[in-house]
Amino acid sequence: MGLVLAIIGAGASVILAGIGSILGVGMAGEAGAGVTGQKSEIFGKVLLLQALPATQGIYGFLGCFWVLLKIGLLSGNPIEIPTNIGWQILLSCLPVAIGGLISAIYQARVSVAGLHMITKDESTAGKGVTMAAMVETYAVLGLLATILLINGIQVG
Repeated sequence: MGLVLAIIGAGASVILAGIGSILGVGMAGEAGAGVTGQKSEIFGKVLLLQALPATQGIYGFLGCFWVLLKIGLLSGNPIEIPTNIGWQILLSCLPVAIGGLISAIYQARVSVAGLHMITKDESTAGKGVTMAAMVETYAVLGLLATILLINGIQVG
């Protein structure tokens, strides 16, 4: 049962953070399509603001990878994990999973605001990216928390 719980945690990391990125990139892409319809010459700046919420899905994948490495699934030799350790691993995945889900959505909202800014004044693109990147800080902290928690668990 412990191995199953650990795999659920790994899956939750990818799924929840990935959903956040899907929603975030989609929201920013919708706004970006409107912007490029008006000013096609600023497509590069628009694309950068759209791409920012995609990173949370990558962080979720890294959280999953860390778990799979810890439990020996990548080598094809999974170790026996007691149920309580499986719960610890699953709960350790929540910072990157939930942090990635929520931060990607809010980062997209800030990216959309940045897109509105650059529609009016292209020189504000850096400010828009900086504001959106501030939200990402918490996704990074979620990933770091997950890695630290997983590393602290004794499985063998």
